[in-house]
Amino acid sequence: MARKKTAFDKYFDRRMKEPDFASAYEETRAIIDSTDALVRALDEARILVGVSKADLARQIRARPEIVRRLFTSSEANPTLATVLKLADALGLRLELVPNRQARRPQPAHS
Repeated sequence: MARKKTAFDKYFDRRMKEPDFASAYEETRAIIDSTDALVRALDEARILVGVSKADLARQIRARPEIVRRLFTSSEANPTLATVLKLADALGLRLELVPNRQARRPQPAHS
């Protein structure tokens, strides 16, 4: 059985009918989902390698609570430098690959 819609649900549904709001929401949601997927992939790699969060923190010269929070928080937002350090410590490298819906950058008009 579906749960009853809250006032927020109704407000959100109404706002999602606005093209500018819906577009901004979808863009932001994609960034959050991508960040979450990256953090989860790093944590899975950490587990596969068999290194603790504390040991990984020591390897990248970070406080243990920073790494622990990164892998346990539902709102992780690591810096690119942290992601690169973690990947390197886990024997990984990051690559940019086109996604299926890649948008080509528009040339700048001078």
